[in-house]
Amino acid sequence: MNFYYPNWMNDMWRIVGSLFFGNKDYFCITEEKRFNKDLLVDFLTEKGIALSDTAQAVTRLKGTAADADLRIDQPMDIPSFLRQLPLCNTIATTGGKAGDELAAMFGVETPKVGECTTFNFEGRTITFYRMPSSSRAYPLALDKKAAAYKVLFDAVGLL
Repeated sequence: MNFYYPNWMNDMWRIVGSLFFGNKDYFCITEEKRFNKDLLVDFLTEKGIALSDTAQAVTRLKGTAADADLRIDQPMDIPSFLRQLPLCNTIATTGGKAGDELAAMFGVETPKVGECTTFNFEGRTITFYRMPSSSRAYPLALDKKAAAYKVLFDAVGLL
């Protein structure tokens, strides 16, 4: 799947399905072990949720998906995205490297996992959440990850 969180072993879309539809498999095409991209795009569009990477170019230093084994060669221009999204007032990152990269872009401390901070961006207050990784390599049960994401989605008025 040419989209965000495509790995069948990643729990992002199960977290979202669980929270919004009471069904962790809502976005799953289980027999094909993949996620339904069209259903995801429709849902995200309806809810007004934008997705982006924090890096445009990275080098994997080892053959793993671990943040520690990534080198960011070119950051994504998140400030430019924010200028194009004038109603956006909340950003959430789902990994340590992404959180640190975003914090560095805006000159703030990276929040602890499950917590948030705020910063000023061109006259508007942005709330920045650092969420638990949805990777199964992150040692937290799906229901506990979903509980952390529920706090975020409740705070922004989506649940």
